Amino acid sequence: MLIFAHRGASAIEPENTLLAFNAACTANSDGVEFDIHHVDGKLMVIHDRYLERTTSGRGLLIAHSYAQLRQLNAGKGAIIPTLDEVLTVVTKQSVINIELKGIEIKYISVLFEYLDNAKEVLKLNVKKILLSSFNHHLLQAIYRQRPEFSLGALTAGLPLGNAQFAQQLAAYSVHIVLDYVNAEFVIDAHQRGLKVYVYTVDNLIDIKKMKALGVDGIFANNPHQARLYLQQI
Repeated sequence: MLIFAHRGASAIEPENTLLAFNAACTANSDGVEFDIHHVDGKLMVIHDRYLERTTSGRGLLIAHSYAQLRQLNAGKGAIIPTLDEVLTVVTKQSVINIELKGIEIKYISVLFEYLDNAKEVLKLNVKKILLSSFNHHLLQAIYRQRPEFSLGALTAGLPLGNAQFAQQLAAYSVHIVLDYVNAEFVIDAHQRGLKVYVYTVDNLIDIKKMKALGVDGIFANNPHQARLYLQQI
């Protein structure tokens, strides 16, 4: 069972910052997960649409310019990083899961530019990239334009057809919230050839349950602690 550092090692360092991603790389995680928004022509690594929870700023993320956002404190003096900055840090991770939060279909060419540049400059193996989203129209558009990228289909509930929607999207994996994953869903997804990744899993009881269900990976805020728990099972 893989362990993904959720927004980096976000229980240890401020989420979605280079501090958190550096911590994730030393925490024995198998992969890293983070969120991106398209802002002012740039791809910024941040989870929320609003700034208050994770930064010193206020208001809507997209109401600010790139220069303004770079002046904010994202925790412990860290700035909001760009996608290319994060990729530079996490290149050696086995799986790099980029969740597409605030990016419209018309801007996916910007995403491709970033990833193509990382492939050329950082020698990043694009097979490590896993693009996930709750916006299934966006995933469909990516598959049609760049089918070489693996896709992760996100769901915040338990779909009536279990993992059928993810198979229809030609996804590599289906990402389901901890509260709703069950044996029927996992079996169905595996029968469809999909990996099952569950978010967010941090305590020993839940990790034991996920292991018993046979899920393929979990997203943890403290990947080091999750690894220690997994070793106890």
